Amino acid sequence: MASDISKKTGTNQSPLAASTASQSNALWGGRFAGGPSDIMQRINASIEIDQALFRQDIAGSRAHCTMLVACGILHEADGAAILAGLDQVENEIARGEMRFDPALEDIHMHVEHRLKEIIGEAAGRLHTARSRNDQVATDFKLWTRETLDRLDQDLAAFQTVLLDRAEEHSATLMPGFTHLQSAQPVTFGHHLMAYYEMIRRDRGRLGDCRARLNECPLGSAALAGTSFPIDRSMTAEALGFDRPTANSLDAVSDRDFALEMMAALNLAAMHLSRLAEELVIWTSAGFGFVRLSDSFSTGSSIMPQKRNPDAAELVRAKLGRVNGAYQSLLMVMKGLPLAYSKDMQEDKAPVFDAVEAFTLSLAAMTGMVGDLNVVEDRMKAAAGAAYATATDLADWLVRAAGLPFRDAHHITGRVVFYAEKKGVALEDLSLDELRAVDARITADVLDVLGVEASVASRTSFGGTAPVRVRAAIDLARRALAADKE
Repeated sequence: MASDISKKTGTNQSPLAASTASQSNALWGGRFAGGPSDIMQRINASIEIDQALFRQDIAGSRAHCTMLVACGILHEADGAAILAGLDQVENEIARGEMRFDPALEDIHMHVEHRLKEIIGEAAGRLHTARSRNDQVATDFKLWTRETLDRLDQDLAAFQTVLLDRAEEHSATLMPGFTHLQSAQPVTFGHHLMAYYEMIRRDRGRLGDCRARLNECPLGSAALAGTSFPIDRSMTAEALGFDRPTANSLDAVSDRDFALEMMAALNLAAMHLSRLAEELVIWTSAGFGFVRLSDSFSTGSSIMPQKRNPDAAELVRAKLGRVNGAYQSLLMVMKGLPLAYSKDMQEDKAPVFDAVEAFTLSLAAMTGMVGDLNVVEDRMKAAAGAAYATATDLADWLVRAAGLPFRDAHHITGRVVFYAEKKGVALEDLSLDELRAVDARITADVLDVLGVEASVASRTSFGGTAPVRVRAAIDLARRALAADKE
């Protein structure tokens, strides 16, 4: 009997893993005289979501089976039959031949049920010394670890694009902003390198998360461990974990590994969203700093002149889902007593959705930055507007005239006021006009008032001078190369 949920999966409706509610009851107990209601069956089933974990679930079962044989808990013949059967089940699911039935509740029961169809009663021995509680924790950890590795690669690819564009524009002038008001001139390369640094920290946080999660829950059983003489270290090693979890209650109770990944993703998402917002601003007619390619722009159904930065806007919106998913999982977990509660079945859906939204947004951002058309003349013109080199005049007064910075700040403010009334840029004022404000100003000041000179002078470590930007890019490339070794 195909349910609405199984129809939604879009999987092949073959007879494989067909079941009824009474057959499902046989899996989880003779304690119940009757089967669940249709509503209970639907709310209890998680297969629509956790079918995505089939490879991780089967990997865990392989490791558990091999360990049971090694410990003398499972006969070698049964172990060999189970391992062969698991291979067949995995291939069938991968080919789309598994019919997912909510009566079987989850991926664990689907695998076990189909395994029993293939090899018979020996399939039931696989569940010795484990529970669905430690199974799902292990499956989810394996999935999260694989996801973290993939996200790290994707973020590193984005960093490479940022470096390529930053190097191309290491001397391209643009205004730097505070309060979205023109502040001091910088280079576009320096601006992009700011995002490189943000992503570097994001990768570090995700790496920290991966290191902490790499403990294996399998063998913790339902909550108290098991009386069978198992070797949890063997299972952990087989699955690539550093060690088994130290406390069986903690192992099945917590989802901090998923929450930590989501917290780190929220910061990375926030960084992508900030850059997306800047692209929206920069592509507007009032700025005109950049132009998105046709690949990442759309038009209007009524206004033929429009060129909309929809990809950037959608990144900005989709990344809100990452935050919402984090809050959702946090609310699921915050009030739960130890150990496992069925509430935790709702752990995977928000995480899967958030990772999908983040992955797509990161790919879009990587593409947008990669083929961004930079309008250098507009950037340069804006870099010199709004008296952006006023701080350079104040700094010169400190260096050349020996004034306290606060006095220099006041004098510079009077110069800006005069230039503003006259309607000219600072560098367009004559020396006599500057000296009329303060006699200590000399002709040497004219060398620091242009935007090129301003940017070139910012040679402190981490500064915007092109020489510093190129040095930072070189260090970053070497760091990325070291990551791959």
